[in-house]
Amino acid sequence: MKDGERSLFIPGIAITFLIAVPAWYLGTKIPLIGGPVFGMLLGIITAICKPPPPCCRAGIRFTSKYFLQLSVILLGFEMNLFHVLAIGSQSLAIMFFTISAAFCVAWMIGRGLNLSGNTAILIGVGTAICGGSAIAATAPAIAAKEREVAYSLSTIFLFNIAAVFIFPVLGHYLKMSDLGFGLWAGTAINDTSSVVAASYSYSEAAGNFATIVKLTRTLMIIPITIILAIITAKKTAADSEFNLAKTFPWFIVGFLAASLVSTSGVFSEELCAALAHAGKFLIIAAMTAVGLSIDLRQMASNGVRPILLGLMCWASVAVVSLGVQYYLELW
Repeated sequence: MKDGERSLFIPGIAITFLIAVPAWYLGTKIPLIGGPVFGMLLGIITAICKPPPPCCRAGIRFTSKYFLQLSVILLGFEMNLFHVLAIGSQSLAIMFFTISAAFCVAWMIGRGLNLSGNTAILIGVGTAICGGSAIAATAPAIAAKEREVAYSLSTIFLFNIAAVFIFPVLGHYLKMSDLGFGLWAGTAINDTSSVVAASYSYSEAAGNFATIVKLTRTLMIIPITIILAIITAKKTAADSEFNLAKTFPWFIVGFLAASLVSTSGVFSEELCAALAHAGKFLIIAAMTAVGLSIDLRQMASNGVRPILLGLMCWASVAVVSLGVQYYLELW
């Protein structure tokens, strides 16, 4: 990138980061809502009250796309594959069924509600894997638009909040063990912060197990994103023009490499934690850029349809997770 081209991005990046900082702060104070949601909301409010000037548009688009990819790479530094696989392997069978259920429901109900394919995919991925992080990883791989990311993130956020209050109550009603509830929360609640909040309110043992299960589930980002990227490219180009190297989401390779570095112990735990925190901030910045690009009139045109799809995906994952546990006698 030449100096002249780089300077075109600076104003947009600067305004995005200026808004992302208070969003990050609010997220630390109210983690149940989280910085990415605050970032998107503050971005939308800013766009309504004082739209960014034209000179900022290039930088805002750059932040929403490339910083989003960089954030996913940095998130890999919080993964220790040995710990994740040692404990999380017990949940792999359940994850297979819950991920399948989320995608089947997203496809069928999304078609019935006449939602755009990308919106349905993002809601399905966010429900099946790990909420906002999965949406962040998948969006660039399927060339999702800003409004589709916004629909999906806001829908996932709504059911994150609901899960924190509903899951512990249902767990006690069903007389689930700590192991059973941790497995349920780790495989059926969308976002990591909500998994932690719900499972630790049930018990410390449930919280410890649910966190590891959730980290294992996060690794599913890798195969799912690669598969979706290839499918998307196949749809938009003739087979003769299909180029795997151009289609492949290379930032996922960066995520895996960061996970391997974290697991190997080459970097200290403190450095890995700092890099992962930087990645989480970049997600906030990217979601802020998405908010700055949103047209509320376009969002309003979809009404409650994304929420209905999110509800169906969320309910299917929760029920399937319980059903598989019951069948395997893990309660």
